This record gives sequence, structure tokens and C-alpha cells, in this order.
Amino acid sequence: MLFNSFDFLVFFLFVVGTYFALPHRFRWFLLLVASYFFYGYWEPGYLLIILFSTIIDFFLGRAIHFSTVKSRKRIFLYLSLLSNLSILFFFKYFNFFLENVTPIVHAVNPDYKFKMLEILLPVGISFYTFQTLSYSIDIYNGKIKQPEKKFGVFALFVSFFPQLVAGPIERASNLLPQFHKQVRFDFNRIQSGITLMLWGLFKKIVIADRLALIVNEIYNNPTEYHGYTLVIGTLFFAVQIYCDFSGYSDIAIGIARVLGFDFMKNFRTPYFSKSIGEFWNRWHISLSTWFRDYLYIPLGGNRVIKWRWYYNLFITFLISGLWHGAEWTFVIWGAFHGALLILETLVKFEKKTHLIRILLNFKTFFLVCVGWVFFRANSLEDASYIFRELFNFNNYSLDQLSFYVIPVAKNTVFSVDFFLAYLGILILMILEYLFLEKYKFFKLPYVLRTTMYVSVIVLILVIGAFGKNEFIYFQF
Repeated sequence: MLFNSFDFLVFFLFVVGTYFALPHRFRWFLLLVASYFFYGYWEPGYLLIILFSTIIDFFLGRAIHFSTVKSRKRIFLYLSLLSNLSILFFFKYFNFFLENVTPIVHAVNPDYKFKMLEILLPVGISFYTFQTLSYSIDIYNGKIKQPEKKFGVFALFVSFFPQLVAGPIERASNLLPQFHKQVRFDFNRIQSGITLMLWGLFKKIVIADRLALIVNEIYNNPTEYHGYTLVIGTLFFAVQIYCDFSGYSDIAIGIARVLGFDFMKNFRTPYFSKSIGEFWNRWHISLSTWFRDYLYIPLGGNRVIKWRWYYNLFITFLISGLWHGAEWTFVIWGAFHGALLILETLVKFEKKTHLIRILLNFKTFFLVCVGWVFFRANSLEDASYIFRELFNFNNYSLDQLSFYVIPVAKNTVFSVDFFLAYLGILILMILEYLFLEKYKFFKLPYVLRTTMYVSVIVLILVIGAFGKNEFIYFQF
């Protein structure tokens, strides 16, 4: 079930209405049933996997807590890590492993053949696996003083439908206690949550899905394009993935807010960053802090000698890239960001004048876009072609540029899509400033806010690209 579908609208209205009609003691059960229904709506078989992971971590979490011997605690933790990562490896990386082992095996025995498994990747498996892993690790490290007593409440923590399939990746210390708190109907909170949901839908349907029409055409057929077309395709993808993923996060946080729950913020205008390090403090915050707390710091963080610090940075981002997908393009994307972070530790600007800050903004955005080529390209061959063409300056012409400057005047197939894409990006820049950068939206006069609500709804209905497009991060 997609947030941007009529099915979800009906589901959401039913759940919210029933939720506030029920006494507090029954609400967790309603949310658990709703979450399992939401997840099983794609494929009922997925429920067996998430249920298995839930059972394993519920009982192992209690075993870790109640064990008095340190070595036994460690064994239970390793069992949790092994079981969760084995599930993730099998469904997400097994065929990737076979593809890369096959050439080695053929070198020894040319007649031996691996048979690829027809595995259907469960939606959101990387997200809820990391969420349950953090629970076990936090109990082991003493960050959670008491494990959850009720299996049903813990199952809700793992499967809570707003953030189940694409985050934010919540910590048990933040989310679990909220299931035990009594929530009262609060009009201002509900209004705030619906506003955030509306903004997320706008970013997804009006901007991301509109840009996807152009980006998919260019990146799925890269050899047919060159010059400014590839530049525009890459820039549009940068905006598309931001609006798609942050749009999902906004909707998820908004749904949770309506129901009385607080999720962590997942994006803070990342393209205004002045460094790659700052970018990762503002992009997919729940994942970057997860890797920081559960991989980078346990490896030693920056409290080690320099070469080891660089290794910790690089390996963290290498694994982060692999987390995103079982493709070499994602591995290279992660390695690219790891290398950039190492370079930033070597080259620093002491005096940051206004001009230098602007230049650093452009530099960071440029480097992030370079990385997005690997992230979006369908293969290493496609990425290689795109890079060759991007930096082949003989491919650039004023006539080609004029199409993108005044697309409607050119009267081509893409004219309307380009015009609407530019319009959506302009509205994004204005409203993003109001929503996130200065937080002034709710201080605006009521009439003006109502006008903006109506305008956004009209824009969604009139220029939204409706096609029930999945969110990009569903594949991870």
C-alpha cells in the first residue's frame, strides 16, 4: 500500500478514526493489526519474515538483559546479529554474491554452473532489520535499561506502519516508551501532522514523480543523450530523490504526529550543506546516525591513529553504499563519499567569507551530484558512458541549452514536463524555506495559511504526476 494512493487514504482515515475512538489500552493492538495489514497488502508472505525477526529479537533481547555472565550476553547478541544479517543477506545479497563468485568458480571448474534464485526482495527489509538490530545492541550496551515486556508492543515497534518500509529508522529508546503513553486528541498537533503529510505528498506527486518522467527517460537510455541533456537529467535526479525520500519521511512523520507519536527528523535542507560531512548530518539522518553509532564508533571513530580513522570513515561509507543495494554502482557511490570525507579532513578552509561559503555550497552540491550518477545509473557501463559525455565539452551547444531555458517555446514532447518541473522546483524552494529553514509557516496569518493549503491541494490534483509510483527507497 502506497502513501500516494486512494487505498491508503481510506486506510488512514479508518485507522485514525478508530484509534481515537478506542480506549488507550486497546490502541496498541489496533496499530499492530493495521501495521501488519499495511505490510501484508504488498505480499502476505512478507509477514512471516518480519514476524520471525520480531520473535528472534524479542526473546534474545530479554536473554541479553537477564544474563549475568558477560560472555553469555555476547553470545546472545551475536545470535541476534547473525540471524538478522543472515535474513538480509539471503534476500538482498545472495544472488549478487553468486554473480561475483561465478567467474572465480569457472576459472577452476568451467563446467560448474550456479543457479540464481528467484527471490522476491521484501519491501523495507533493510530498514526494519537495522531497527531490530539497534534494539539488541542497545540492550547489550546498557542504553536500554529494561527490555520490552509485551511481545505485541515490541512487534508494533518493529512493524509500525508509518515508518516500516522506508524509515526513519527509529531507536527503541525513543519509540517504545511512546506506545505506553496515553494520547489525547489535540487539534493543533493533528493539524501540524496533516500539513506535513500534505507537504510530503506535494514533494512526491508534483515534483519527484514529474521529474521521474524525464530522469527515467534519460537514465534508462543514456547512450541516446549527451551534453546538457545528461546534465539536466542528473540535476533533476538530485531534486527527484530528495523530494521522493524526504517526501516519504514527511508523510511518515506527519502520520505519526496525527496519532500522537514523535519521530526523529530525517532531512534538514541537505543541499545547503557546505561540506560532505555536513551533508551527511542533514541527509537521511536516521541512517547516517545509525552507521555512526553502531559501526563507525565501535570501529574506533576518530579516537584512533590517523590511518585507522581514515579506514573507519571509508569502511563505514562503503558498507553504507552496499546497504542501499546489491550493485557495484552503490558500492562505488559509498566509496566515493567515504573518499570525499577523508579528503575533507586533509583540506580545510580556515577563513570562511561569505563568498567562500557560497562556493563551498556549490562545490558540495556538485560533488553530491557526481555521486548521484553512480547511484542512479543502471550499470557501471551506463555510469561510465554518462561521465565520458558529461566531461566531453564538444557535446555542449547553445541550441541544446536554449531548449532547457525556454522548453515550452520549443514545442517538443518534454516541453510541458520541463515547464511543470521548473514550476515545482520553484515552489519547493519557496515553501522549503518556510517549512524547514525558518519555521515561519505556522506564524503566518490564518487566511494566508489556508490559502496555501488550498493551493497545494489544487497543485497536487492539477499538475501531479499520478501513476502510483513507488518511493525510490522502497527497493532498499
